Amino acid sequence: MTAARPDIPGFQGSLFDQGSDIGPGPLDGIRRTELGDGAWVDHLPGWFHGADALFEELVAGVPWQAEERTMYENVVAVPRLLASYREGAPLPHPALVEARTTLDAHYADELGEPFVTAGLCLYRDGRDSVAWHGDRTGRSATQDTMVAILALGDPRDLAFRPRGGGPVALRLPSGHGDLLVMGGSCQRTWEHAVPKTTRAVGPRISVQFRTRGVR
Repeated sequence: MTAARPDIPGFQGSLFDQGSDIGPGPLDGIRRTELGDGAWVDHLPGWFHGADALFEELVAGVPWQAEERTMYENVVAVPRLLASYREGAPLPHPALVEARTTLDAHYADELGEPFVTAGLCLYRDGRDSVAWHGDRTGRSATQDTMVAILALGDPRDLAFRPRGGGPVALRLPSGHGDLLVMGGSCQRTWEHAVPKTTRAVGPRISVQFRTRGVR
């Protein structure tokens, strides 16, 4: 893993996010989509106020890392920049602490435990992506869990399909402060991806909050 200085194109902010406050809004309007097999996705567009200002601060202030991995006996670059905050590590912006606290309170009864880690991905343009996968490292391989995603920057599709392949069952464009929460058996029985795109898209940051022992 090597430190990477983000080289990204100009960012076009949302016309609907021009306030000076940075922080989460209420979760009253969140809507749930049942995927099947005990899996579901909650979605709340525009949850985060000042999302574009937060995006710019994270781009500049987070110690982004470039990773490589071996694929078919070749070493290839991971098509996105990454940052990870383990349990107990200070998050890179106080607004993310507020977001995590809000999520903990809302999902306390259903989840039964707090979100304790945060992973950040920076998608610089449409060539950056994440392949089909489920977060099945750790307890989520055998237990229900939740992964909450705060999307900042230009919208990109988060796509869902049943585990093992098949057609895309759901696409949720997310950016500019949208919230998505994957819950129930979602990590075990479904897969999700941010596909590459040839459309002209700007940079996007995904902030993923997870519970203890889930990656």
